[in-house]
Amino acid sequence: MAAELHVELVAADRSVWSGEATLVVARTTSGDIGVMPGHQPLLGVLESGPVTIRTSDGETVIAAVHGGFISFADDKLSLLAEIAELADEIDVKRAERALERAKSDTDAASERRAEVRLRAVSAH
Repeated sequence: MAAELHVELVAADRSVWSGEATLVVARTTSGDIGVMPGHQPLLGVLESGPVTIRTSDGETVIAAVHGGFISFADDKLSLLAEIAELADEIDVKRAERALERAKSDTDAASERRAEVRLRAVSAH
């Protein structure tokens, strides 16, 4: 069994993160899933939620992901997201304002995106 897996986190508009990891946790339509080296092949649909990547050097990378697909085979994990941003890239004040705006507009989709962004930052 391999000690690490190669991870590619890609958004529709850019490559967000790429590297070696020991564990990736993501939310799918079937529930939360943890993928480690040697995991059975899988293909799933990503739900909006934070993705946690434990890198091979012991760091933790967290990203807010909004929809897409997850694919794993041969110790290669691909997260193909509609929208994805690293926690370090999220402007907390802007995300808080977006959440308030979405709540006042009763826009459930926007509210969910803002909440995921803030959860990703708070988990980081």
